[in-house]
Amino acid sequence: MSSATLLVASPVAAVTDVSPGPVTWQVHDAAPPGLDTGSLRTVSGTSVQGFGNLFADVDTDPAPLFDEQMVRGFGMTFDGDDTFVPTRSVPLGEVLITRELHVDDDGTWVRFVDSFTNPTSASVEVDTSFGGALGYGSGSQLGTVATTSSGDAVIDTTDTWTVVSTPSAQVRPVALVVGEPGTPGALTGTGNQERNPFRTPLATSGHEANFYGYLATVDLEPGETRSLVRFVAVGEPGDVASAAASAAALAADPDLSELDPALACTVANFTPATLGLDAARCAEAGEPSLPEAPELPTATSRSAYDVSTATIAQMRADLRAGRVTSQEITRAYLDRIAVYDSGPYAFHAFITVAEDAMKQAKAADKARKKGSTAELLGIPIAVKDIYDTADMPTTGGTRALEGWQPETDAHQVALLREAGAVIIGKTNTSEFANSGGYSESGYEQTWNALYPSKTSFGSSGGSAVAVATGMAAAGMGSQTGVSLYAPATGNSLTTFRGTDGMASVHGVMPLTWGQDYAGPIARTVTDLAYLLNATTGTDPKDPLTAQADRYRPTDWTDALDPSALAGARIGYLPTSFVSSYADDGTGEAVRARFADLEAAGATMVEMTPPPSGGASPGGSRNEEGWARYIGLHPDFPYPDGDALLASPLVLPYNQRTLRDTPRMTEEQVDAWLAYRNQYKARIAAWMDAADVDAVVYPGFLSDVYNNDSANNQLTADRGTGVLTSAVGLPTVVVPVGTNPHGYSMSMQLMGRAWDDAAVLGMGYALEQQADGQLLTSFAPPLAYDPTRPPHSFRQGRPEHSFETGRPAHAPGSGPATGRLPESQYSD
Repeated sequence: MSSATLLVASPVAAVTDVSPGPVTWQVHDAAPPGLDTGSLRTVSGTSVQGFGNLFADVDTDPAPLFDEQMVRGFGMTFDGDDTFVPTRSVPLGEVLITRELHVDDDGTWVRFVDSFTNPTSASVEVDTSFGGALGYGSGSQLGTVATTSSGDAVIDTTDTWTVVSTPSAQVRPVALVVGEPGTPGALTGTGNQERNPFRTPLATSGHEANFYGYLATVDLEPGETRSLVRFVAVGEPGDVASAAASAAALAADPDLSELDPALACTVANFTPATLGLDAARCAEAGEPSLPEAPELPTATSRSAYDVSTATIAQMRADLRAGRVTSQEITRAYLDRIAVYDSGPYAFHAFITVAEDAMKQAKAADKARKKGSTAELLGIPIAVKDIYDTADMPTTGGTRALEGWQPETDAHQVALLREAGAVIIGKTNTSEFANSGGYSESGYEQTWNALYPSKTSFGSSGGSAVAVATGMAAAGMGSQTGVSLYAPATGNSLTTFRGTDGMASVHGVMPLTWGQDYAGPIARTVTDLAYLLNATTGTDPKDPLTAQADRYRPTDWTDALDPSALAGARIGYLPTSFVSSYADDGTGEAVRARFADLEAAGATMVEMTPPPSGGASPGGSRNEEGWARYIGLHPDFPYPDGDALLASPLVLPYNQRTLRDTPRMTEEQVDAWLAYRNQYKARIAAWMDAADVDAVVYPGFLSDVYNNDSANNQLTADRGTGVLTSAVGLPTVVVPVGTNPHGYSMSMQLMGRAWDDAAVLGMGYALEQQADGQLLTSFAPPLAYDPTRPPHSFRQGRPEHSFETGRPAHAPGSGPATGRLPESQYSD
């Protein structure tokens, strides 16, 4: 029996596609990955990239914690035909919000109905913004206003509808019907749907002109429900007139078919006459029947110790001084998981929480009393759900492996346990660690800790968000391309990607053999050093680590010298700080932080472009990785990677047709390793020629974007050209503050192969100078309440529930009980 608690989602799908006609509408409902915003991920043949999302601002004092954020958690369920209905209301302060979506029979338009209920005895004003991204960049992908109901190309409060199009004749224009001017729910203006639309106007040119937010205000009397109905319609490819005609017809005669008459009578942005309603019919219809809001967990903790922003260094000191116990620390983290990883606004950082976390903590406290001084004794660490754990399932983020549990720990997990760490749970990842833009598994999609309407990035987003929200002291992740540095940058954390082979990947599910790297994400570079002490070094089970002990320092903390940048020459490439499509000043802002490097004693050196690695050798490194991983597990439920990726339980957009891909030959393996080594030598020679000690790159080149797009370009511009993953070089990532729009920035310092300790030291020196880490305001400390019983509740959404003993919703199992085991919080 597994000593784990699995947090599960609803039956397998991946968003939901509705295609009654020539257009496919892809809806973010409660189906995996469970974004549950009711927005449109994509609409085939259009420029839609996350559109129809809803932001709300409730005018109360104090403001709700998630005020002015994207509303989510409706439990939206597809009826199998044409309609999505909510199964619960989303509370925002005292206001309850629901959303219903209907696709027309011919598939050329979709109707949104957003309802707001005031159950209190006082009137409430709710500002709303409906919209999203209708393009990106400022060139051929730019979505511009083609026409409006007033006959011009400017959106104003006199408009009933608008049409946005791109320059391409192959792309369908998108129309939005917003309601009648002069009604209580009429259009009040526009905002930037990517940058708090209530505070940031819609741009009229450039990249940010793509981010349409249509504003409206709803005034609610006590006990009143008011609704806003909007239609999104598409025209023929390149034909603005067809989209305008559809919008005009819907504005003149809004189609409310299949809508509850009582709900129709609450619509505020069209007149009753336009809707064909009269007072007698509405009186007969009565009040609309809307789903109840979930009961939210109590936002208190039985632990007086505040872990919300605690570092490993701080906890080590407090544990050794006897100011706190591991049980108190672990209980505090578990309470925060119960509060912040459940409910409509859950961050979705964890897939599995260790059922025996408190027992692990108790064992650590006993070991400390007996004299143990292990590096991470009693420190709760979360690990990405691609690391094998013998006491918890390892899913790789896919429903195709739900309930599968390896018999042994991954090498790094075993080392963490040897160092005394409490393995508190398994964090969310994009399925198979595929995506650097999002962390969207078959179970859930992770939300950003700093900006809770934004992507967490991937594929190690769950680990980063668990740390940034104070649900774990540190997290273990992995990187094939960007999957450590992107979530670390997006959540203002530090991370370290070592030279190929510095840390073992034995027992870590692969994406690409020979390039994957498994490593830590933490709050500080000091914390990284403690984790590297525990997890790096030669592993006989991983031949790529053969040289690690030769270059690994005896103690990584010895490298933490605040003067490590004094006299250093730091190279940079000007082109690495210029976005290919964004125009928000991020690259320039990172370059301005060169002043931190210089203040720490470094000299900046402009470099010429690096050499390429030449032609990459052949062979499927994906299949080779799976062959090696599956070979470790005689009970693995699939014969090879091809069969796994072809499973119908895989998210449809990741699913592949069944193939018979051969694994790499010995010659291909040798050729790949030789290619990798010579590429390292070329980059070392390039750095030698410029006489630099490291090369600096920005983390991102743009703002951070909303979480509901399918387009990686609308997560953030990560196209810096950083050589870390392509070559396999040591790189430390350090937060350096914010860009002009307030989004987190970082610098990446990359060194030569096996310069790992020196690179970490330079990162430490930069960290001391820059002091650039941001802290979330959306996961505040929990009030101490020693009388509160252990959390035992049904999670705020049915697809994310705790269960005792076995993996919930495992193949062939009954429904999950949805209870958090009391044993998890007992001493």
